[in-house]
Amino acid sequence: MNFQVTVLKILVSYPEGFAVMEDLKRDMAILATSGREWADRTRRLAARVPDLDIFSQGLVDRESGGWKVTPKGRAVLEFMEARPTVGVASAPVAVSAAEGEPAPAAALRQPVDRAKLRRERRERHREARERARAKAS
Repeated sequence: MNFQVTVLKILVSYPEGFAVMEDLKRDMAILATSGREWADRTRRLAARVPDLDIFSQGLVDRESGGWKVTPKGRAVLEFMEARPTVGVASAPVAVSAAEGEPAPAAALRQPVDRAKLRRERRERHREARERARAKAS
């Protein structure tokens, strides 16, 4: 799970974009234990802005007892969630802390062979089932 993307997503869900620390912690715990889909989703969103730093880039402000998303934070989150248009290559961007403007970033590395990953995952699951059966006997 990408902490910084999760914080942005949580804050935009609150009125005025402000949440006290107790609420942030509770929501983070819920999302952290909600399953692999959330972790995968935040990882994909974070890949759109590789050098994301919500505090130094001014995306989130610390206010009395909590955190508040800034208009710039909302804009960056909207960019991360925007679907690329068909036929137009979308390069990931990095938000420069000094300028506050999106700047082009290096291309992402290519995905690993998915079939190989599936085979390895099936093998790990099979081995885990065998261990569980052996323990139960």
